[in-house]
Amino acid sequence: MLGLPKSTEFNKRIPKQKFYENIAVTTAMKKAFVEQIRIIYWRNKIAATTLNLAAGEQVTEIEVFEVRLSAPDLDESVLRQIDREVPYHILFLLEYEGRYRAAIGYKEAAAGKTAFKVDRYYYTDWLEADELPVHLEGLSLDAVYENFVRQIAGTALDSDESATLKESVEHQKQREQLEKQIVALEAKIRKEKQPRKKFELVSELKQLQEDARKMGGH
Repeated sequence: MLGLPKSTEFNKRIPKQKFYENIAVTTAMKKAFVEQIRIIYWRNKIAATTLNLAAGEQVTEIEVFEVRLSAPDLDESVLRQIDREVPYHILFLLEYEGRYRAAIGYKEAAAGKTAFKVDRYYYTDWLEADELPVHLEGLSLDAVYENFVRQIAGTALDSDESATLKESVEHQKQREQLEKQIVALEAKIRKEKQPRKKFELVSELKQLQEDARKMGGH
């Protein structure tokens, strides 16, 4: 899968209940695991011990999990739960009826580096396995992980090579926030009856649209 070297292959099936037998997991979460997932395979382990890669400062291992689904839609909370239970970075390959979708969380070390918090997930479209735009690239685990995120996120993230991954993710969040403000303001303008107030709102909208253009959005 993904043309990863044989040295990284792990190919172990993981019982899905391992991720929801925790007493803190909600009934809805258990239901999502039971109804939406058929099988989970731990396909690969990308690490300095399995590849000729430098250990990363943030990333010590990247696990590749193949998650076979019962339907094409998967609640993102399920991925978050798996990410919470596994103290490493994970590249998910979601499979449904022979087609694949890659998913990865932008994951940052939380306090003490023993746990991670996932900021957001990025996904590819549903594709044939050999069409997935995901390939091993980089000399360190940090670089490999960053490239996986950028490959999967595609145009959602900046192509600015001078920006760090964290900066690109923050920039995307700001852009999305701006887009929401623009949509809300457009709706407000449509409802506004007073010409003077409408004029003020239109001026505000133009400024937001200009800001969005500078950020590469709207």
